Amino acid sequence: MTPSPTGRTFVFGDQIDTDLLAPGHLMKLDPEALAAHCLEAVDPSFASTVRSGDFVVAGLNFGLGSSREQAAVSLKQLGVRAVIAKSFARIFWRNAINLGLPAVTLAEVEEIAAGDRLSLDLEAGRLINETSGRTYGFAPFPDHLTAMMRDGGLIAHLKRSAPATTGAIA
Repeated sequence: MTPSPTGRTFVFGDQIDTDLLAPGHLMKLDPEALAAHCLEAVDPSFASTVRSGDFVVAGLNFGLGSSREQAAVSLKQLGVRAVIAKSFARIFWRNAINLGLPAVTLAEVEEIAAGDRLSLDLEAGRLINETSGRTYGFAPFPDHLTAMMRDGGLIAHLKRSAPATTGAIA
């Protein structure tokens, strides 16, 4: 993956839980309708102003709470390019990666302001804040996870890499 085109940042604090990302009382909605309510309790305009290629930046323990995959689905549905956080809840991190949504741990998230323009190079382990001119390094994802995210997530990756003769994955 080469560096991404730049995207704007939306900055949130610590402990953003899955109920803020995909409100439990709305779980019967289809993914597009549910995504329209993503993070509305902390930023009512988020879902209507985020654009494809934008970034979510947050503090500690992003995605804590239930194991609902819809939390990561909502961000992906809205076109979020990646979530950059100081730390992630383990299940959210895995759900995001499985869906092809990069979830990058970065200690210096406080240096990134709302509206900054970022670009991301997963293979090199580099995040560039085009607004401030700062470049941040992070541990690159293993090759197999980078390939999986490049393919659009676990299911797409399995379909792409499954031998054509087995018919194992439809």
